[in-house]
Amino acid sequence: MTTSRIRRAAVAVAAAAVLPFSLAACSDSGKDEASGAGAPASSAPAQETASSAPADADMTPDGPFGPACAGVPKEGAGSFDGMAKDPVATAASNNPALSTLVTAVKQAGLVDTLNNAQNITVFAPTNDAFAKIPKADLDKVLADKDMLTKILTYHVVGEKLAPKQLENGTFETLQKGTLTTKGSGEEYTVNDSSKVVCGNVPTANATVYIVDTVLMPK
Repeated sequence: MTTSRIRRAAVAVAAAAVLPFSLAACSDSGKDEASGAGAPASSAPAQETASSAPADADMTPDGPFGPACAGVPKEGAGSFDGMAKDPVATAASNNPALSTLVTAVKQAGLVDTLNNAQNITVFAPTNDAFAKIPKADLDKVLADKDMLTKILTYHVVGEKLAPKQLENGTFETLQKGTLTTKGSGEEYTVNDSSKVVCGNVPTANATVYIVDTVLMPK
């Protein structure tokens, strides 16, 4: 009997010693499982934020854009702020890069026509654009008022066009012909040949897109 009691006492002591370790192990296991289950939840918001960020390539500009815009004066009548205050022919006359166009507009007698028009878009060729035309041909055009008028009015659309509208557009011009535009973001072409080098320039009565090639009526 004494031996039996001693054995039962030893088993009880051993059980008492093992029980705390068993409970601790269960507790630690529960914490590990809980922390493991929570890990994916903490990373989910970061993934959602990344996927919901807009792509810059799809955004269209709100103001003037293009490489030639860097050459526009920062201050004065020829600056973007200055041009926005004047009607389009007057605004163009204050931009040194458009002096040949201004001469042509005066030759054709279109200054008042353009300045008095409302809500128009002008695709304005740079001096370099006119320089692509052989001098003899250019002189001939400048001397022919009817031909010059047709060419210049072909560069004018009777509504203000935002960059988004140029992505895949076809527009009637004041010359009664049509021109087409393609592109996105800050890169657009007119009639598949003339590139917009400084676009979305506001004047008092027009939006101007400066282009690198003179457009010819179709």
